[in-house]
Amino acid sequence: MVSTDSLILYIKKLFHNSSDLFVEETKWQDRTAVICYYTVMTEGAQVNLQLELIRKRASDGLVDWGETAISSVHAFSVSTLTESVSSGFVAVIFPETNLLLQITMPKFAMRSPNEPDNEHVIRGSHDGFVEGFDANMSLIRKRLAIPDLVVQSLRIGNDTKTHINYVYIESIADEDVVADVKKRLESIKSNKVISIGQVEDYLEDSVWSPFPQFLNTERPDRVVANLLEGKIALFTNSSPTALIAPVNFFSFYESPDDYNARVLVGSFYRLLRMLSFMTAIFLPAFYIAVIGFHSEIIPLELGKQVKLAVNDIPYRPIFEALLLELFIELIRESAIRLPTPIGQTVGIVGGLVIGNAIVSAGLVSNFMVIVVAMTAISSFVVPSWEMNMTIRLIRFPFMIAASLFGFFGIAIGTLILFIHLMNVSSLKQPYFSPIVPFDPSRFKDVFFRSPYVRLKKQQKTFTHGEDKEGGNR
Repeated sequence: MVSTDSLILYIKKLFHNSSDLFVEETKWQDRTAVICYYTVMTEGAQVNLQLELIRKRASDGLVDWGETAISSVHAFSVSTLTESVSSGFVAVIFPETNLLLQITMPKFAMRSPNEPDNEHVIRGSHDGFVEGFDANMSLIRKRLAIPDLVVQSLRIGNDTKTHINYVYIESIADEDVVADVKKRLESIKSNKVISIGQVEDYLEDSVWSPFPQFLNTERPDRVVANLLEGKIALFTNSSPTALIAPVNFFSFYESPDDYNARVLVGSFYRLLRMLSFMTAIFLPAFYIAVIGFHSEIIPLELGKQVKLAVNDIPYRPIFEALLLELFIELIRESAIRLPTPIGQTVGIVGGLVIGNAIVSAGLVSNFMVIVVAMTAISSFVVPSWEMNMTIRLIRFPFMIAASLFGFFGIAIGTLILFIHLMNVSSLKQPYFSPIVPFDPSRFKDVFFRSPYVRLKKQQKTFTHGEDKEGGNR
């Protein structure tokens, strides 16, 4: 049997004499034990109280004296010790019996579940996820008081030991999709898995596609709505963001406000968002094609003004568009990286002062400024930040195609875009459904928010089993 002093020295060496490591000998009935934990991850004031309660259970002769709601007994091993202490548990080692008592006494910094800054809604709940899975899961279970709500957990990352939790409703979710998610998570072989974005890379079907195949959200009501459609939500223990899959292209244009507003209002704004997708991608390309190749389609009165504005510009419209688009992207990026008050100032100065100066200097035309401004505003309408980034990226190839081939280039680009959308999948489910493959029962839900007046069948999107009655998301 190893002496207590030797064990303490070994543990300190094992954790490299870290200053926040607490290791101390303690009395346990008629023998000694060694208690070990990180002071920054454990409620030290409660440790002695919990130890006294477990000591009393042991002195009463209970067989399962160490098995309580927050403690458990394991066979001692170095790997069990390091994993327990590194995860924030209290480890009590009994050298004589070669046992390890593990006590859960966590102390982690946690912010309040405020509404996410990037997902504001006018009506509906105003709480959001935080950097802790237990708190996030409580927000979901508060809304879904059913036994079919299942949570599965595993750890990935040899160094980070990141907890990955995936949540689904057993009676609704497709068994094959759930099994596929589990298989993909278990196949992740990496030393470092820190962010939810890394997990998304490992799980995506087409990592090189510009279109997101997972819906990112920090809103519990949005997660619950998708779970009721048979989808799966993934969480890590260090991020407020949930990944939802499988999803289709149109999922990124739905907002919780659609279902809290009146039917006609919700449907109107959904149609407006779909129109904004077309505007954000095609408007700059259309303008470039018209100016460079098809000026005859411009009405005569407007054509005179356009000609006067364009004649003073020393280079082709494509260079105007690229200059202004890159300028807008720089303003966006700087506004994100700077503190909020300074970022707003940069946006105002960049958008008004510098923009006006560029036009006055004759570097770009007034019409190009209008086109780029409308394009930027249209891209902001998208409720999903990931799809927003996609739109900002793919409009550049359309602009180049329009500058080379005019409307023919736009038509070829559109064809390639739709072929790509029809070939992308999310967890092996069709990304462009319900259009391809066509499903008339769900087609109307893409563009219109159906009323809740009558009970209707639950959406069949990626579900199995019998249909249940309920509302649409």
